Amino acid sequence: MTNVASPLPASLAGLATLAANLRSTWDPPTRALFEALDPETWRASAGNPVRVLHGLTTARLEELAGDPAVVERVGTAAADLEAYLTAPRWWDGVEGGPQSIAYFSPEFGITEILPQYSGGLGVLAGDHLKAASDLGVPIVGVGLLYRLGYFEQSIDTGGGQAERYAELDLEHLPLELLRDDAGEPRLISLPFPDAVLHARIWTAQVGRIPLLLLDTNVEANGPVERAVTDVLYGGDREMRIRQELLLGVGGVRAVQAFGARPEVFHMNEGHAGFLGLERMRLLVEAGLDGAQAVDAVRHATVFTTHTPVPAGIDRFDHALALRYLRPYAQELGLPVERVLELGAEPAGVAVAASPGRPDGAFNMAVMGLRLAGRANGVSRLHGEVSRRMFRGVWPDRAADDIPISHVTNGVHEDTWLAPEAHALYGAELAAATPGSLAIDEAALWALRTELRRALVDEIRVRLRARSAGQVGADAAWVDEAFHPDALTIGFARRVPEYKRLTLMLRDPERLRRLLRSEDRPLQIVVAGKAHPNDAPGKELIRRLVSFTTAADVRHRIAFLPEYDIRLARALVTGSDVWLNNPLRPYEACGTSGMKALLNGGLNLSVRDGWWDELYDGRNGWAIPSAEDASDPELRDATESRALLDLLEDEVVPLFYDRADGVPRGWLERVRHAVGVTGPEVLASRMLRDYVEQLYVPAARAARGR
Repeated sequence: MTNVASPLPASLAGLATLAANLRSTWDPPTRALFEALDPETWRASAGNPVRVLHGLTTARLEELAGDPAVVERVGTAAADLEAYLTAPRWWDGVEGGPQSIAYFSPEFGITEILPQYSGGLGVLAGDHLKAASDLGVPIVGVGLLYRLGYFEQSIDTGGGQAERYAELDLEHLPLELLRDDAGEPRLISLPFPDAVLHARIWTAQVGRIPLLLLDTNVEANGPVERAVTDVLYGGDREMRIRQELLLGVGGVRAVQAFGARPEVFHMNEGHAGFLGLERMRLLVEAGLDGAQAVDAVRHATVFTTHTPVPAGIDRFDHALALRYLRPYAQELGLPVERVLELGAEPAGVAVAASPGRPDGAFNMAVMGLRLAGRANGVSRLHGEVSRRMFRGVWPDRAADDIPISHVTNGVHEDTWLAPEAHALYGAELAAATPGSLAIDEAALWALRTELRRALVDEIRVRLRARSAGQVGADAAWVDEAFHPDALTIGFARRVPEYKRLTLMLRDPERLRRLLRSEDRPLQIVVAGKAHPNDAPGKELIRRLVSFTTAADVRHRIAFLPEYDIRLARALVTGSDVWLNNPLRPYEACGTSGMKALLNGGLNLSVRDGWWDELYDGRNGWAIPSAEDASDPELRDATESRALLDLLEDEVVPLFYDRADGVPRGWLERVRHAVGVTGPEVLASRMLRDYVEQLYVPAARAARGR
């Protein structure tokens, strides 16, 4: 909401418009403007323009209004936003495209001030909307507003992860309630077995793109129903099915209440699969029979699968699904068994059961695939894995004929490219013409040095804050921790077991030698969160923290808690090397390395996800995979040794091979990575692929059915 404590003078009225649009969180001039208004509040609020406006006193506003330079900056920024929102875009030249596309996702990682994400799925969804805004693609985003978000992370003295939850302060966020003609909040409702769930609709403006977020914390609900949108990925299986019914069924109703009429619906993972039920109901109401309704839904639906890992796919036991889906079967006029068949997990679907995830379950990804005419993985390799994984849905087809394609993920340039890098080569990158950067070596090295030093400053601030919170802690060492000119490796992600946070610790003494080198110093910064219920992931964090706090290496390796978009931005811009060592082929894409690449970081990664298709021998290093090894311990040991070999024999020597103080061989790789690979990892390329390969064909199929 953008009402401010004191009315804005007319000459500063543009500030309210700027703060109300989330473009303010990724547009560098707008960010710089709000920071200049109140630097202390800007820093304390993690860059929240609404909080900055709310903190401006009448006296301060009068002072700003009397400063011609400030008034000019406000006018320029407001005019630039207006031009951004109204200028012709790439979409204007697309033929046969849908008039509107509804994009459903359980999480959206747009900005750290709106913490509605847990990791890569949400950040990808946020970049999807931002790229759609840049290109003019007419998307409406649909999600849930989690009052307590995901969780805030701290690390105790034993290295254990602790979680805490903080309630969103909606008064200080760029959100508006959707209201009816009488000015009352517009509500949608849907049936649960023993209650009716009501939700209000908040809207966020992501550049040109509206994002609808459903919130069940309303008076019309009882305490149980109010809690449905408390926590992202929280609660038991019953809470999860409630959230996913709200996202799918409630999301379609919210889109209608908003007044949009999408021709194409896009499910970002199976969590949104229930949208098909509501769309079928509307089509049956319009006169189609059940078979026709299913056919119509398929023509106009796109489904993106994001993971081959069982924990990422929701599965509900038969009794729970039966209880919650019965009302929707009744609305459709179908036997509930017919509805359950949509998500029935067939033989040959490679999703292993585990405690709490029974065999023969109602599988949300399977439902999504059955109700979508077009489906895709998020990298070339992930498309291949998905075709094998879900071949049981199409038992009569060969693996190569399974109708799951791929669109490789991309990242939003203006969000993740450091302003300093944007100034140096942003125009060349935006031209999207592959070719090594034509940038002076000295200027490129100066940029990398500046970004690394900024990261070191951030690391020291966070280490100092952590040390200050420990009784009797000696924080003097922090002033010398990490060196601004040393080779810096970044490693940050969610912490499930398959991402192997501690692979580097398989030979701790060898790692210690690398870290303690004085002539060729190496330093590593790590961050990441484990799901609150993921005990193995928490144990990986504990083990790594235990290593990083040893007195002989703590100045060269650190684990930073509270991984969010703000910290991610510092890491991907400042790291010289981005490390990624998952168990191949469980990393569907992995976009953090793309963000580092855009900023001149080189990747050191197992050939999984996007790196499998875009590694070319000159844009980084590929860690050999021992995936054929039958013994998991042997595989980890082999790949850990290969990782340390590459560091010791290739990465470190190349970084410190200098001529006139400049690592020319290193910079040649940087130029190649940014100039040749960079255009391939942009979210604008990704969105064009979605439009041309999926959205336009879906719209044409829907019109021609």
